[in-house]
Amino acid sequence: MHLLEITGLTKSFGGLQALGGVDFHIDELEIVSVIGPNGAGKTTFFNTISGLVVPDEGRIVFEDEDIAGLEPSEITRRGIARTFQNVRLFPDMTILENVMVAQHCRTETGVWGALFNTPTFRNEERAIEERAKDILGFFGTRLTGYRFRQPAYVLSYANRRRLEIARAMGTMPRLLLLDEPTAGMNPKETAELTGLIRKLRDEKGFTIVVIEHEMRVVRDVSDRVVVLDHGVKIAEGSYDDVSSNPDVIEAYLGRPAEEGA
Repeated sequence: MHLLEITGLTKSFGGLQALGGVDFHIDELEIVSVIGPNGAGKTTFFNTISGLVVPDEGRIVFEDEDIAGLEPSEITRRGIARTFQNVRLFPDMTILENVMVAQHCRTETGVWGALFNTPTFRNEERAIEERAKDILGFFGTRLTGYRFRQPAYVLSYANRRRLEIARAMGTMPRLLLLDEPTAGMNPKETAELTGLIRKLRDEKGFTIVVIEHEMRVVRDVSDRVVVLDHGVKIAEGSYDDVSSNPDVIEAYLGRPAEEGA
């Protein structure tokens, strides 16, 4: 059984087709990249999985349960977390608080425990803080030590992207959806984050779907690559197979591969 299996996923906006019957699957501990030219439907694909957009048709089955149309909070509780192409942190919260708040979808004491500051609530908050520190420690010194108490807005762009991944990890997901995690990074930062994506799978046990424009990242992290164009899947396979596929080359270059440069 696949961890996530999507069949016949369709979505239109005002008569414009964003997704046209997409089939997709990912198995536990896989890293699958979703690529395609601008306007291919990649972000809409992520938005339907994460509950930000309700599909017109199709099934999104995660751990044998159809989650299509559920609220984003419900999907998060079921074990799917995502990052965004445009970083969405709480800038005035501290780095530590950004990761702590992500864990509250897993808390048990609720609003009354917080209101009356019960012993159970205090114990749970201590556990959340320690877990947040452990998660941030995965990223090395960039997000630890004195940085725990710094507001998120002081971070460099690359470290904000790392913090957004840390916050997604804080929801304790099984599946991570990373939307262009290396966007805006320089080559050194991109190489570091490429290694980090592999470590998320190899050391932390996450299954990962990546939307990515940087083909070196796709090449270096992917077990499998899925290509969308105008909301339709046009290719799937290894990086080598997909990168030499004439339909993929035409989708990116706008002309048949045999016409040359």
